[in-house]
Amino acid sequence: MYKIKKLEDELIEELQKQQEEFSYKVRERRIYFEINVIIRHREYAKKLLAYLRDAPAKHILSAPFIWMCLLPMLLLDASVSLFQWVCFPLYGIPQVKRRDYLTFDRQYLGYLNTIEKLNCGYCSYANGLFAYVQEISARTEQFWCPIKHAGRLKTLHSRYQKFVGYGDAEKYRREIETLRHDFKDLE
Repeated sequence: MYKIKKLEDELIEELQKQQEEFSYKVRERRIYFEINVIIRHREYAKKLLAYLRDAPAKHILSAPFIWMCLLPMLLLDASVSLFQWVCFPLYGIPQVKRRDYLTFDRQYLGYLNTIEKLNCGYCSYANGLFAYVQEISARTEQFWCPIKHAGRLKTLHSRYQKFVGYGDAEKYRREIETLRHDFKDLE
């Protein structure tokens, strides 16, 4: 797992290099572009009427089905947040910081029109929400059932490496209380 974490850190470092390449700075979660970049971005913005005129009919017809998922996502967000606010302090599980998962920064891109920015906000919310929910679920699973699965998983959540191997009854019983409270790496 150390190698994976090291690779993730390297990837993040590479992504940070884009700040220099595309001339922007991040301060207090806000993005600042150099003025010449802002002017160039505006040249690439597609006007709203042209954007709608050029949109394939299937995109326009499918939009309501995409956007109707927003209500269940809002309910999921509220219920999972309430769950962790109530239960995590009772179990001694560190809270998941919502702001670490929900990032809204694409509205600073001058080459996106209003609809594109709105769509980007939707996708940012959806993917950030699911990452937030996954982290809450991962910490909950570590507390209640830190046992690896027998079958291969497509992806692993952040706490999975701490789990006991499937079928290792002795280690599970011996270490369950320690595993339930092993969140030192989050401090």
